[in-house]
Formats: sequence, C-alpha cells, structure tokens
Amino acid sequence: MRRVVITGIGVVSPIGIGAKAFWESLLAGRIGVRRIQRFDPGGFPSQIAGEVPEYRIGDYVPKSYRKATKVMARDIELAVIAADDAFRDSGLRSRAYTDSPDIDPLRFGCNIGAGLLNADINELTAAMHVARDGERLDLRKWGREGMNQLTPLWLLKYLPNMLACHVTIIHELKGPSNTITCADASSHLAIGEAFRTIQRGDADLAICGGAESKVSEMGLLRQVLLGRVTTRHNQTPEQAVRPFDAEAGGTAIGEGGGLFILEEYERAVRRGARRYAEIVGFAASQDTYSVTDPDPAGHSYAAAISRAMAEAGVTPPQVGCFVPHGLGIASHDRAELAALSRALGEELGRVPLCPIKAQTGNLAAGSGVDAAAAVLAVHHGTLPPAVNTRTPLDGRKLNVAAERREAEVSVAISSVYSLGGQNAALVFRRVS
Repeated sequence: MRRVVITGIGVVSPIGIGAKAFWESLLAGRIGVRRIQRFDPGGFPSQIAGEVPEYRIGDYVPKSYRKATKVMARDIELAVIAADDAFRDSGLRSRAYTDSPDIDPLRFGCNIGAGLLNADINELTAAMHVARDGERLDLRKWGREGMNQLTPLWLLKYLPNMLACHVTIIHELKGPSNTITCADASSHLAIGEAFRTIQRGDADLAICGGAESKVSEMGLLRQVLLGRVTTRHNQTPEQAVRPFDAEAGGTAIGEGGGLFILEEYERAVRRGARRYAEIVGFAASQDTYSVTDPDPAGHSYAAAISRAMAEAGVTPPQVGCFVPHGLGIASHDRAELAALSRALGEELGRVPLCPIKAQTGNLAAGSGVDAAAAVLAVHHGTLPPAVNTRTPLDGRKLNVAAERREAEVSVAISSVYSLGGQNAALVFRRVS
C-alpha cells in the first residue's frame, strides 16, 4: 500500500478563518460560542451557537467564478473557503490560481462530507405565502404558483453534493469524487475514503473533509426538538458546552469546515512539500442501537477506534493525543467514555484528551475541524486545552488540562460518532 501524508490544511471555524487562525485561537482557549447573530433566536429555548466570523465569499473564488456564488448555500461557501485555505497552505497551484496548474486533474480526487442543507426561511416563506388557502398550505397552489416564486436554480443551492461540485469546478479536479452524508461522521468518513483511494493507486492527491452550518432557524429547531442543545447558558455562552464534565447540560449548534489535502508520500517528498502528518489508520463501524442516542456500552464505536489503531500498528501507550467527539451531552459523553475505555483500556486515564467543542460548538459534518486539531497537535508538538472540562463526569480519571501543553505527540487519534450509529476513527503519526 502507498503511504499517504497531509500536505495542506484548510479550516473555517467559529474561532477563526484559516488553519493558522484556528490553531492559535484553539491553543489560546478562545471560545466561539455566543448569542446567535444571524437571526433573532429569542423564541428558542437555546439561543447560542458557534458562528463563523463575517467573510466575503467573493474573496475566496476566482473573479470569473463570482457569479456562481449566488447559488451557494452557507454550507457550500464554508467548503469553498476551507478548500481555498487548504490549497494555498499546500503550495499546490490549481486552475483557480493559474493557467498552468502543477497538478494532473485526472489524478486529484475530492471527497467532501455534507449534512442536511437548511433552506433559507425568507426564500421559502415568500414562495409559500402565495400558496396559502387561509391558514393552510395548498399543495396544488404550491405546484402552480408557489414554486414559481423560487429562482430556477434554487435546488442547486441545497443539494449536499454541491459542496464537492463547486470545489471540483473551481480547482478543476477530475479524479475520484464522492459526497458522504452521515451526519457528524461525514468528514472522517470522507477523509478515510480519500485515504483508501490514494493507498490503492486510484489517485495521487485528494481534497477531503467536510463542512456544514446548522446555524439557521430550522437547524436549531431540529436540535431543540431532539433535546440535544443546552438551554442553561443563554446568558453565559462561554460556559455552555462542557465535554465530559459533571455539569454537562447539552451541546450548542455550530458551523464550519475542515479539509485536508492528502498526497502520496513519494510525490510529496519529490516536490519538497511540508508534511504535517501521515495517515496510518482508518476504520468505520455502524450500530443500530438508536436513531437518537449512541450505544451506552460503546461496542461499535470502540471497534472503529480499535481497528484503526490495529491498522496503524499503534498500541494505547503510544497515543499522545486523542481528540474525541465530546459533545457535552451527558448521556452521549458517558457512552463515548465507555467506548474509549474499551479501546484504550487502563491507558484512558493517561492519554491526553483534547475535546474542542466547548470552543467551536458542534460542527456536525464539519467535524473535519476536529481531525485538523489532531494533525496540528502532531505537527506542532502541542496539546490543545480541554476548555470547560473541570470536573470529569462520574468522577472519572481523565487526562485533561485547562491550558495548552507542550508534549511529544508522535501519534494522535480523532474519532466521531453520529445520530444513526455511524462511527469513524483516524490515526495520524508524525512523518518519519
């Protein structure tokens, strides 16, 4: 099997746009969860989210492509920004930057995870208004008149595959491409699939990861109805998300994206590319315990982690950093700790845990940001703080710290799970 390294990292997050800004904010313990600004959240029991700082999407696409930004939903914009950051970071020149690219587009893949793109409420409301029959929506009037109020390209804004579609068009990538929609596990599964594609020789490079925004009325409402978001900290959002903490009371919605440029090792060496880390293990699993809750025993989730470690030839004592899912939902965190105990055994109390969602909120399909934190920990030899994890849940002995720590991180793991039971784990090693 061919070796695969990460030569570019692109991040757009509530604590910074760009991998450099994200990493600096992460280490400084900055928190991007705050009262929602994009719409008035006053009618919701949870009124906080991790929102990406303001940006102009036109700054991240070629001038010739700016007209196409009119049919980009927020999720698509986040993926396009993260892709631009990843390409610039990698030193690769795609069609977006030059008429003479230094890549073979047929050997450059694209795997981007996506979520359920939430339609713009104002767009829908205007269309539905003309299709009313009193206080009810008349489906016949909707078909005859309501849909005519929507732009002809309206649907193209909200298809999950449009994240990868725009990225591949902008950068002219024609290798193996796929979209994965498995909620929070989407990014890691997309990275894992791209890893396998390069391993077996079907591509030499790939851009992979995921992006999503749940910061909308519909996105928030779904999480409220599922009972997943905290309602205790509308006035103190910086204290809201508390992964693996005794006072964990729910998560916060968020938005963002994390994308990697993966490259075959020998190719990266030949061009003198910076090699952040090598991917040495990937595994996925599925359980059928519940649509809304993880398996309390963590069997399937632990299996994904254990299999990824086995492929990497890594044992628990070798793990120097673990970025867990860490939602801050007590029942979910207990289930995750049960799985980590199965996978790491007695080493769980020693392995540094670095949950980041207290700072970003839950980015769902954008959880490639979690993987980016693990890779950057390996590259810089620094452990991000576990913000808001003060008193570990159920008196567990966990290796967490409120401040950044310098450490030799030869191996880092990032793992995720999602509603519906999809699990994934990635193992990263310092490049030798």
